[in-house]
Amino acid sequence: MAHRICSFADLLPGTARRFEVEGQGVAIVRIGDDLHAIGDRCSHANFSLSQGEVDSDACTIECWKHGAAFSLTTGEPQTLPATKAVPVHGIEVSDGEVYVTLENARRGDGGRKNEVAR
Repeated sequence: MAHRICSFADLLPGTARRFEVEGQGVAIVRIGDDLHAIGDRCSHANFSLSQGEVDSDACTIECWKHGAAFSLTTGEPQTLPATKAVPVHGIEVSDGEVYVTLENARRGDGGRKNEVAR
């Protein structure tokens, strides 16, 4: 089931925002016109990833507490101290609105490009 999160225009490029979906924290990250949805908890120490720094070139987000970076497309940790992936969720834009699907959560499968439909 897809859940409406916000309007695409509400998301600033190169930033992350936290949303609650079915009681789960989800970090929505915008890089250019692409969106990514990942679990909002660092797998190393349970801190919010949406408060971390987004690296648009590497397509990662860094945990603000201990510096572990996670791929936005696979959820896999790119740096220590994290060793476990975080969930990656389905995301799409329709008529300018952003939708997330938790049932499509995946880990380590290479993700998919999430382009904006205009």
